[in-house]
Amino acid sequence: MKKKTTAAASSAAKLRKTAPRGRKIVPRGTRTTGTAALVASHDAKLTIRRLKAQLARAMARIEELQASADTDFLLDIPNRRGFERELHRAIAYIKRYHASGALIVLDVDRLKPINDAFGHAAGDSVLKAIVKALLRHVRASDVIGRLGGDEFALLLWNLSETDAKAKAAALEEAIDRLSFVFRGRTITAGASAGVAILGPQAELSRALEEADSAMYVRKAQRRHEA
Repeated sequence: MKKKTTAAASSAAKLRKTAPRGRKIVPRGTRTTGTAALVASHDAKLTIRRLKAQLARAMARIEELQASADTDFLLDIPNRRGFERELHRAIAYIKRYHASGALIVLDVDRLKPINDAFGHAAGDSVLKAIVKALLRHVRASDVIGRLGGDEFALLLWNLSETDAKAKAAALEEAIDRLSFVFRGRTITAGASAGVAILGPQAELSRALEEADSAMYVRKAQRRHEA
């Protein structure tokens, strides 16, 4: 028994001498497992970083597509979908904060004859000039949209009915002053505008219908005046 005890003690002493001072003896296989865990953690972080970058690119692309879906590609203003989105937000704001606004629907009077006589490129240049004229007469907070074809809509903030009608008349006058030369001929387009006031009881479809109806009444008046 004494010999066995002495031999065990001697082996333990040798092991203590060979082991670096201050380091614990780790059983074989434990170091490999720890290294693998570190590698796996590093790979996971790289994967998360890569996926986040891909997600950011995808979200940016989605925003681009949504913006293009709401924008008229020719005139770089909201199309009907984009304008109705803005009008819906505006009506919600007006109802919540008891604000006010006006909706103007404006129709170009003689775009079809211009397209028929001089081609759609001529009609497009007329539309672009009209949008520039409209932008000069509205504030940065106001919104201009193209409802389709030769029909536009304007969302104007904080205008009384009197002011809104005066603004509609000023827009008509600004477009009436525009002139274009195609194949040596000087052409004018003209426009007719109708107004709807946006208050706490406003609804999107009803407001558009009201402004649209007022625009057709105004168009008939202008024909009679001419």
